[in-house]
Amino acid sequence: MEERQFRYLSGDRKKDMAKSKRKELGLSCMLNTEVGAVLAVIRRPMDPTGQFISPQEEYFDSSLQQSLKSLRGYIFNPHQEWRFIDPCIYLSPFLDVIQSDGIPAAATGVTLQAILKIVKLGIFDEKTPGAKEAINTVVTGITSCRLEQTDPVSEDAVMMKILQVLTATMRHKASVLLTDQAVCTIVNTCFQVVQQSVTRGDLLQRTARHTMHELIQIIYSRLPDIDASDGESSESDTDDVDENSGYGIRCAVDIFQFLCSLLNVVEVVESTEGAACHTADEDVQLFALVLINCAIELSGDEIGRHPKLLRMVQDDLFHHLIHYGTCSSPLVLSMICSTVLNIYHFLRRFQLILFSFLVIIQSNESGMKLTHLFSRFIRLQLEGFFTYVLLRIAAPGGSSLQLQEVALEAIINFYRQPTFVIEAYVNYDCDPICQNIFEEVGKLLCKQAFPGSGPTTTLQVQAFEGLVIMINTISTNIDKDEDLTPSGPYPVEITEYRPFWVEQPKHDLETWVDYIRIRRAQKRKILIAGSHFNRDEKKGLEYLKHCQLVSDPPTPKAYAYFFRYTPLLDKSMIGDYLGDPDEFNLQVLKDFTATFEFHGMILDSALRTYLETFRLPGESQKIQRILEAFSERFFEQQSSEIFVAKDSVFILCYSLIMLNTDQHNPQVKKKMTEEEFIRNNRAINGGQDLPREYLSELFHSISNNAITLFGQTGPIVMNPSRWIELMNRTKITQSYIICDFDRRLGRDMFACVAGPTIAALSAFFEHADEDEMLHECIEGLISLARIAQYGLADTLDELVASFCKFTTLLNPYASAEETLFAFSNDMKPRMATLAVFTIANHFGKSLKGGWRNIVDCLLKLKRLRLLPQSVIEFDVASASSYDAPEGSKSEHGVIFPNHDPKFSKRETSSAIVSRFSHFLSMDSMEESISMGMSEFEQNLKIIKQCQIGSIFGNSAQLPAEALLNLGRSLIFAAAGKGQKFSTPIEEEETVGFCWDLIIAISLANIHRFPAFWASYHDYLLAVAQFPLFSPIPFAEKAIMGLFKVCLKLLASYQADKTPEELIFKSINLMWKLDKEILDTCCEFIIQSVSKIIIEYPANLQTQLGWKSVLHLLSATGRHPETYDQAVEALIMLMSDAFHISKINYAYCIDCAFGFVALKNSPLEKNLRILDLMAESVKLLIHWYSTASSSDQPCSYSISSNASTSSSDDNPKGMESVNFIMNLFVKLGEALRKTSLARREEIRNHAILSLRRGFKLAEDLDLSSTKCINCFNLVIFAMVDDQHEKMIEYSRRVNAERETRSMEGTLKLSMELLTDVYQQYLQQIVGNPGFRTFWLGVLRRMDTCMKADLGDYGETRLKDVVPDLLRKMITKMQETEILVRKEDDDLWDITYIQIQWIAPALKEELFPDET
Repeated sequence: MEERQFRYLSGDRKKDMAKSKRKELGLSCMLNTEVGAVLAVIRRPMDPTGQFISPQEEYFDSSLQQSLKSLRGYIFNPHQEWRFIDPCIYLSPFLDVIQSDGIPAAATGVTLQAILKIVKLGIFDEKTPGAKEAINTVVTGITSCRLEQTDPVSEDAVMMKILQVLTATMRHKASVLLTDQAVCTIVNTCFQVVQQSVTRGDLLQRTARHTMHELIQIIYSRLPDIDASDGESSESDTDDVDENSGYGIRCAVDIFQFLCSLLNVVEVVESTEGAACHTADEDVQLFALVLINCAIELSGDEIGRHPKLLRMVQDDLFHHLIHYGTCSSPLVLSMICSTVLNIYHFLRRFQLILFSFLVIIQSNESGMKLTHLFSRFIRLQLEGFFTYVLLRIAAPGGSSLQLQEVALEAIINFYRQPTFVIEAYVNYDCDPICQNIFEEVGKLLCKQAFPGSGPTTTLQVQAFEGLVIMINTISTNIDKDEDLTPSGPYPVEITEYRPFWVEQPKHDLETWVDYIRIRRAQKRKILIAGSHFNRDEKKGLEYLKHCQLVSDPPTPKAYAYFFRYTPLLDKSMIGDYLGDPDEFNLQVLKDFTATFEFHGMILDSALRTYLETFRLPGESQKIQRILEAFSERFFEQQSSEIFVAKDSVFILCYSLIMLNTDQHNPQVKKKMTEEEFIRNNRAINGGQDLPREYLSELFHSISNNAITLFGQTGPIVMNPSRWIELMNRTKITQSYIICDFDRRLGRDMFACVAGPTIAALSAFFEHADEDEMLHECIEGLISLARIAQYGLADTLDELVASFCKFTTLLNPYASAEETLFAFSNDMKPRMATLAVFTIANHFGKSLKGGWRNIVDCLLKLKRLRLLPQSVIEFDVASASSYDAPEGSKSEHGVIFPNHDPKFSKRETSSAIVSRFSHFLSMDSMEESISMGMSEFEQNLKIIKQCQIGSIFGNSAQLPAEALLNLGRSLIFAAAGKGQKFSTPIEEEETVGFCWDLIIAISLANIHRFPAFWASYHDYLLAVAQFPLFSPIPFAEKAIMGLFKVCLKLLASYQADKTPEELIFKSINLMWKLDKEILDTCCEFIIQSVSKIIIEYPANLQTQLGWKSVLHLLSATGRHPETYDQAVEALIMLMSDAFHISKINYAYCIDCAFGFVALKNSPLEKNLRILDLMAESVKLLIHWYSTASSSDQPCSYSISSNASTSSSDDNPKGMESVNFIMNLFVKLGEALRKTSLARREEIRNHAILSLRRGFKLAEDLDLSSTKCINCFNLVIFAMVDDQHEKMIEYSRRVNAERETRSMEGTLKLSMELLTDVYQQYLQQIVGNPGFRTFWLGVLRRMDTCMKADLGDYGETRLKDVVPDLLRKMITKMQETEILVRKEDDDLWDITYIQIQWIAPALKEELFPDET
């Protein structure tokens, strides 16, 4: 077994050995063939027919042949395998050939082909001894290849072979051993071929460019494998690095720098005037941009790991991109934009990775090193690219249409990135030092998308698509279900002073979002302060303090940064302020100058940068102070040691300003020469001359380009000095902030472009015709609403108002027929209608004034008969905790079916938009008609999609403010505001429909009735004050609706009395607007009131409620058709007496009196009511017995009892004895007034009831004062009134019956007086006012005794009064009240009065005096 296994192993080994020998033999044969071919070409004789003469064999170097022959002798006798042999042995002979002089092109081509074959076959690799030397020798040999001049075709073939060998060399495994110099040489050689190919064949040029592209791919694809420390240990680009490690970052940096320099290649163009001008070579620029893009794409985020390469991207590359971006062709601009986007992507990713790593190792030393790298991004460069390139080119009229489209597409590409929108806002718009990139881009998109009078252009469509992308990005991120962050407060208030120019890193802040929002608020306030400053310097600076943008007292640094970075400030005012000699102003000047970074600038560039920010004042002393500050700053930051003192800078600055005036003032005829300028500035540098070259450079710079001494005018360009300043700022600027969306930031950022966005969206919708564009408009509309729902109610209102115009429903000049025709035959009105009601359904919680437009549209649809009963469907019962009958409906088409749960679920944006997609796919009107569907049915189908009913059915989900706004709109619409009615019937239907909706939402929100109805009541009060307000039919419909709400409220017990009071306040307000309403609505009112009294009396708890119910019962019960129901309700209430309380007792008495006082009412009903009134005294007795045990002094009266507010409900007062007594008086007064009724039976029965009441009142323990009060208010008043009435009748003709009837009633009243007097004599006699009271009794007896009935004869009371007097006086004598006393004249007065009233009683009653 073991032997068999050994044989197998031996067999495999033999196969491997055989295969290896075959390979070695093949390589030997290949080398032999190539050597033979080269030798053969070298020996080739002269071609006598050729244009070029080949040298004879003897002219060649014999050493070349000898080396090739020696190689041939070695080929088949190698001492070891080829992969272990030094490659130089078999490569050197070939390399010597191509480097030799006089070698024909054919020989060079064959030799290059041999080298290419050797390299491609991979005879050696990176582990082969001598591989490093060999691979570098190949590069040296190829790049120094000597090519004899011959025909162009042969030369092109050789150069193509060179390109192939170079490419194969870079792809070889041993290429990692190439030195940086070798790699750079390869790239340079390839580019030389590219340049030479311009004048040669197209094939060579294409091949050379392709090879260049391949080389860049190979080199930069290796960048991730290069250690970041390789070549990065020093900031110098010339430091020695380890040559044994192969090529690395050094060559990558050098090559990248070379590629950037290609962007500066210029070509000389002959102008029309014959002068030569230099312009950028676009072809080379495009080639360079392609290669740069390739390098960036392959390097990826690894660029960030290599500081030198990153600096190259940040500085050289971006400077060229911004410079040439403003003056390039569309193709070059497109490549530039793509390059910038790629850089943004990869460096952002690197920073994100770096930040994550930094969080982990923040505490150690390496973490601090990474913190330094963290600031290396392109924040300011990106700002410059947008400011100087994209925004400027894309602006209307700024460039050609093609360039605008390219710039706009670049902006849109940036906005397509998931987080760029929010990051642009945070990094730039929220930084007071930076430009408002997001806001400016948003406004630009709106401006470009706004359609003109002509057809829609591609640029407008492109801008609109970008606008929609921006809106959708914000809405998608701001409206997330899982986002629980608060949306307020809005706007942000600055509550404390924070230096606005100091930016804190994100990772150092706990409440970073709040910090960013405050910085945005600071920036906004700074702009406002700048506007104030331009009008009045003091007001502007005071505003800074008022907004806490500067400290109090202010610091010079704050003003300095305000002047430096606030845009649109008056530069003359800045210059005057900075030049002021005040000490504070001088410090501001110093701090202002300190904001400039002059590192790397020559003097004239620094001076230009400085003087662009303000207008140099005209006063010489101010100029001197300003230039002194500048000179000191420049001297501190000079890049070289040219100036020995700041005074040298100061003198030269003055000299430059004078030179500038001399060279560019047209009034100066003789211009200063260069020599004169240099001579004028001798010995100004500490007694020494400045370098002549330096002065010469300054002279030519000023001569060719004037310094703007009066502030910058026109557009600012990115010149070299401004770029140097930008790069200097990057050293002190915080890193690019990477962040995710926050709801508050999303809302804030949209708020700054909301107005233009809505205007652009509306205008585009108006002009759009294609379905796709309309769909995008609707998508943008929904996205706008999703954003605006978070605190931007005004924006949402504006959006609704704008799209309501497109519904054609609010056109005041169109007739109903015209409106219906437009709605039926145009897709836009229908889409707009669907959009408006979709917003109301899903975002109604944030609407304010927009509800008015929605209600107006709804009412117009109602008038057009497009709202049948089956359209508005919502469930009131499901929105509250009460039960409501299913299928109940109003007379105006509002149905209350079962609740559809789909309305309560929140739909996503895609679900909302899909409804419009379905809408767009609906059959056209013509197709619908062909299918048998009428125009009305088609419109109805569309309206049904609006789900109008869910607006009101889901109103329970609306916040209080939205509910108030909806109710306000409905109430005002019902009152006729904004409405025009063609007929009274239309007005009645509209008002009724509005009230149906008001009542519907009230019932749906019955659980929070107090939260909104108080405001609704105020709205009702407001509409009553409208100049042309008509109570009919408004109040009539209101009464009917309000009672529905009232019944719903009273259907169950409410611990809170507020809802009851609120609804009855509104009910009372409505019927008081026009009392005829009580007549027109009497049947409905009496049904509602009766239901309350019969079914819900226990739930009626307030005085206002009982007062209103009983008053309406009395008022509406006067009608014959409602009398019976009203009286039965009252009788039932008073008969049961269970629900009569101290709260409603007085109102029950008033109501009872109202029914008894009616003319021609059934006698038995009235008598029953009077009996119940008398029996009610028992309730008073019961309450009295309860109150007497805890009686408290209180002055509560019936007037307070008639209060109309819960604040007047006085439980303590109602529990007092005095209150009970007042109720008794109330009862007595009602019966007293009833005793004056026209019908004798009722009068007399009222007196009997009053008699019974006084009889029962004995248990009330009436005091003397209360008794006398009852007599005065009830009995005396009743007697007086009846006596007066009797006398009145006696004066009438043919009124004897009425007179005698009233006389009989008066007789009963006098008897009542006598009986009650005797009943309460003991209580009355103790009162100090008894004497006066008794005289009152006697006076009324005397009046009745002597009543004059005129022609109807004597009064029959003469027979009654003496008997009554006899009873009273006898009672008084028996109780010894009327006895002669020395200190009391009661007896004397009585005696005298009897003599006067009834002398016949004198002897009987006073026998002793006879």
